[in-house]
Amino acid sequence: MRFLITGTAGFIGFHLARRLLDAGHFVVGFDGMTPYYDVRLKEARHALLERTNGFRAVIGQLEDPAALRQAAELAEPEVIIHLAAQAGVRYSLENPKAYVDANLTGSWNVLELAKQCEVKHLMLASTSSVYGANDKVPFAECDRTDEPLTLYAATKKAMEAMAHSYAHLWKIPTTAFRFFTVYGPWGRPDMALFKFVNAIEKGEPIDVYGEGNMRRDFTYVEDLVEAIVRLVPLAPDEGNRVTAEGVTDTLSKQGPFRIVNIGGGQPVGLLDFISAIERALGKTAVRNLLPMQKGDVPQTYAAPDLLRALTGYVPETDVPRGVQNFVEWYKTWKS
Repeated sequence: MRFLITGTAGFIGFHLARRLLDAGHFVVGFDGMTPYYDVRLKEARHALLERTNGFRAVIGQLEDPAALRQAAELAEPEVIIHLAAQAGVRYSLENPKAYVDANLTGSWNVLELAKQCEVKHLMLASTSSVYGANDKVPFAECDRTDEPLTLYAATKKAMEAMAHSYAHLWKIPTTAFRFFTVYGPWGRPDMALFKFVNAIEKGEPIDVYGEGNMRRDFTYVEDLVEAIVRLVPLAPDEGNRVTAEGVTDTLSKQGPFRIVNIGGGQPVGLLDFISAIERALGKTAVRNLLPMQKGDVPQTYAAPDLLRALTGYVPETDVPRGVQNFVEWYKTWKS
């Protein structure tokens, strides 16, 4: 198949593109190479992808429709997977405009592109952050998402709403998947795992927010990619509406649109996560316990029932194994 993926120099986009290329698909990657974190890491990811004949890269910003059209002309995509975004919960407090530009204007440009290309399936990356501080756990796709705690979450919720309207108006089969704390090799330097490993290796203290009492539904990146790949052929329509007992499908009655959680439904305490890092490194962390930061939530916890009913799969890599894999990659990257 022919894919256009936005964000292929990013953490998740890199892993997904590599998986599709290994399976023999043609992938055009679109990325802005923004300096939100070390661009050398992004360049290294793209360099690996470019070793494959089936990959082509277009460098451009989501806010630039002409650059996106160039990528689409090269890809002639059957499927568009929109992963590029301004990520990060805390950074949205410092630079909110970046989120409006990339996640709202940029996502709208991708919707317009999908309409013009008449793709078979448009797939969009959303986030568990849209659930806010929901007291009800696990988070199910039909739960209320009307109280986002950060602008990042608000822009992702808005993207979902815009995508639903386009699915209805232009009959674009669309799946929005909500990610839960993705981690693994080639991860982002601004995320907790990378920061913790880096500090512990140097003998520096780590900042542990919420005094370590938070829980996260950690999702290993290769498990996430497996779920996305299994969703590719399941473009939403009445023919694949889930009717399994105890499972509520989010397939819209107004158009070919569905929301799917991608998480294992196995939350892990932050202190247990840090302990797994210590074991993998063979070093003990100096823990600087701090109050919860503005915009943080006490726990994330996916209900994976719809994903399981659709694909027969749920993320399953346990944290100790996933952390060990990251540490092995990190030591190679830093050497």
